[in-house]
Amino acid sequence: MKIYGVIGWKNSGKTGLMERLVAEITARGLKVSTIKHAHHVFDVDQKGKDSFRHRAAGAGEVLLASHKRWALMHELGEDHEPSLDVLLAKLDPCDLVLVEGYKRDNHPKIEVMRQETTQGLIALEDRTVRAVAANTTINDVDLPLFDLDDTNAIADFILDQVGLGASARPPPTSAKPAPLKDDCFALPPGVDWTPVDVALDHLHSSLGPVTGHEEMPVASTLNRVLAVDHLALRSNPPGANSAVDGYGFAHAALPADGDADLPLMEDRAAAGVPFIGSVPFGNAIRILTGALLPEGVDCVVMEEDVTLAGGRISFGAGIKPRANARKAGEDVEAGKLALPAGHVIRPPDIALLSGLGLANAQVHKKLRVGVLSTGDEIVAPGSTLDPAATYDANRPMLLALAEKWGYQAVDLGHVIDNRTSLRTALDDATSSADVILTSGGASAGDEDHVSAILSEEGSLNTWRVALKPGRPLVLAMWHGIPVFGLPGNPVAALVTTLIFARPALSVLAGAGWSNPMRITLPAAFTKSKKAGRREYLRARVNADGAIEVFQSEGSGRISGLSWASGLVELNEPAQDISPGDQVSFLPYAGFGL
Repeated sequence: MKIYGVIGWKNSGKTGLMERLVAEITARGLKVSTIKHAHHVFDVDQKGKDSFRHRAAGAGEVLLASHKRWALMHELGEDHEPSLDVLLAKLDPCDLVLVEGYKRDNHPKIEVMRQETTQGLIALEDRTVRAVAANTTINDVDLPLFDLDDTNAIADFILDQVGLGASARPPPTSAKPAPLKDDCFALPPGVDWTPVDVALDHLHSSLGPVTGHEEMPVASTLNRVLAVDHLALRSNPPGANSAVDGYGFAHAALPADGDADLPLMEDRAAAGVPFIGSVPFGNAIRILTGALLPEGVDCVVMEEDVTLAGGRISFGAGIKPRANARKAGEDVEAGKLALPAGHVIRPPDIALLSGLGLANAQVHKKLRVGVLSTGDEIVAPGSTLDPAATYDANRPMLLALAEKWGYQAVDLGHVIDNRTSLRTALDDATSSADVILTSGGASAGDEDHVSAILSEEGSLNTWRVALKPGRPLVLAMWHGIPVFGLPGNPVAALVTTLIFARPALSVLAGAGWSNPMRITLPAAFTKSKKAGRREYLRARVNADGAIEVFQSEGSGRISGLSWASGLVELNEPAQDISPGDQVSFLPYAGFGL
């Protein structure tokens, strides 16, 4: 939680400013809690009230409830007044805690002063005071000076100070990126054969996110893409605490050399049940792992290193300052970056955001990936034994890839080689998909209707990419929706999807460009490669840690896709590969498979 204080002398206008700030900041959509230090003559309960009678009878805590609110009162008795850190730990997570009073505590503050206030400025001697709000002229103060009645400006200053200003606020959930341009896939004039890296660079520079934003519970964000930077709501740990079960004390109370011998208090501090009060200098207190360090404790000795006898503890010399004591915020400080925009959420990330107090997250809406099969020869798997028919392997594969990558897979079905049917399918897809993947019909033959209709009625760019397999790659815009025309051959379709479509989809989804993982390993095969094209071979790692390739490079051998655990990438120059030579291996796992 972010903390900011309002201080000043009696009758300076602190409470009035607090009241206006709470109203102003909550009106901006932020959740605000407050802590006020009561005057010494004031009590939070009144004599004669039922709650007072309960406490007077000996109740340690009284929870007073009505239909409008509830309040928990804790009877201190002989205990010391709890510190601000202890009180803050009792609040539920919120965006900002405004603290009235507690001027000696080490949090940023604004000082309030009225003309009729006769005392001097605290700001002159307190470095934690960041600004002054006054209704009179103040001289000789090198701090921002606000008109006491300018609540809006003071609120802006405080929110900027704690990192909750306008730049840190998440965009509205309806935020929608600008649409892609119709010519975003156009290659420079005169380009014929396009090297793979040139094609990837052009694709990278042409795309941007196409999905809007939405807010959802952090616990439900697995595989979702963060739409904005997410900052820690509360520090982790939120307060200084013990890293071990043991005994806490002030390190300065230990002898310069020799064994230590300290009296042990009867109280103890436990996680979630802090000790309220101060540990006297030279005394020790029993403290358990995760318990907040009480006032007067800055060091903890492990219980196995202690001898306990007669209400005292003794242990050897050599305990270092702050031993076994975690600092507040030593992991992540409140207001600091937890995870950046574009990050794809994994289970450990859910733990991080939850542990920093974020109940909800702003994420990109799921990218809707439509998959359309084309061709007269394509039939449903198992529907016929006719050797002239081709079972539809691409559409289920591409839909599975989309789902595996965390997108919303949209099955657009199969259309025959008919312009009207294809046009209808593409038109229908614009309302259900953010991007369309087609397979088949991407070349320039008589029955390649995908490229033909996209050329006549859309914005077509045929990239003759210098790679094997998967040479033709159609990229187009259809009524504002990007279309990737993939080859009909399943091997070529998978390779072009992994190399080109995957990083492009990642950008469209808001996660940024995604490069494949490359591992250099020795070859367990022999190959003579011609110059000109980049080649991708189906491959896997054998028992000796070397790379073996599928027995055939034929793009019709679909079994090689399942046999492999990745791809060997052979760059454009000619090369002769012998067993033991180092090759570049792109594992399926690096593609998110």
